[in-house]
Amino acid sequence: MNMRRTTIKDVAGAAGVGVATVSRVLSGGSASPETRERVLTVAAQLDYRPSALGRNLRQRRSGGIGLLLPDITDTFYARVADGVLACARSAGEPVIVGATGDDPEREAELIGMLLEQGVDRVIAIPSGDGDSWAPTLRAGVITVFAHRLSAGRDDIPAVVADDRAGVGTAVDYLTGLGHRRIAYLGGPGQAQRLSVFRQALGPLVDEELIVVARGSRDSAYAAAAGLFQHRPDLTAVLAGGNLLGEAAVLAARELDLRIPRDLSLIMFDDVPWAELCSPPLTVIAQPARDIGYRAAELVLRGGARRPRGVLLPTELIVRGSCAARGTSRSPR
Repeated sequence: MNMRRTTIKDVAGAAGVGVATVSRVLSGGSASPETRERVLTVAAQLDYRPSALGRNLRQRRSGGIGLLLPDITDTFYARVADGVLACARSAGEPVIVGATGDDPEREAELIGMLLEQGVDRVIAIPSGDGDSWAPTLRAGVITVFAHRLSAGRDDIPAVVADDRAGVGTAVDYLTGLGHRRIAYLGGPGQAQRLSVFRQALGPLVDEELIVVARGSRDSAYAAAAGLFQHRPDLTAVLAGGNLLGEAAVLAARELDLRIPRDLSLIMFDDVPWAELCSPPLTVIAQPARDIGYRAAELVLRGGARRPRGVLLPTELIVRGSCAARGTSRSPR
């Protein structure tokens, strides 16, 4: 006899919808009448009991903090996690860590699992849109975002680095060196950073020089290589994260582009390998561990009665990967 408990993923598969849709339906969120009926019917047939979404949730919580990260192997995210764990350890709180892969469906599945396990609090670097987080709020779970915001979720406090200052300083530095064709290599969750980049460049912005990759090394490399091949006239690149910066360095090397003689490069995240590159990379340093620690402090305090974000400073660290426009390659 199979005694395995039915999960939210089982309901989603049987109903032919995504996990996020099941979460919305079961938490009273928006869905079409047909979808709602199908999900509820399947949930009843499978005897699904979403205990963490029930009326007696507060009495049935098991405690602890859920931490959702895009990638636990990424150095930046690992430092965010280290900050969360250090703060949680000092408070005697256990932490359950999950990796979303920057996949909204996977994120919704993990949210459902955390709710089923009865966690009291959740810290997340969000991947999906605001609808994914409706179940945690409806269940009364204290939620705090770290590093990123989520569209439409101004009711969830966030601890983030100052993207506006970071991007603005980087663009000012590059334009001060004479660069005019400046590209942006971005990834998931960087809408705010990209918006600031466009504003900072103003009339110099060229939409063809803005490329957004998915959250994998292969996608980042393909985006960087495609950008360099299709626009040989660009002279500088701002990479929106360390994975993207790594891809830019590798693609430039494969295409025999010399940094900084042919291409100037600035990267978000001061990870250890950045200083070991030849030449060492100029970076926008973000306080990754502090972001995690402050997010944990905030979630342990129960959030804020009125959600308020925490903005932490960034720093431009100048090394050897940028040069004046006169020493860069000529447009072809």
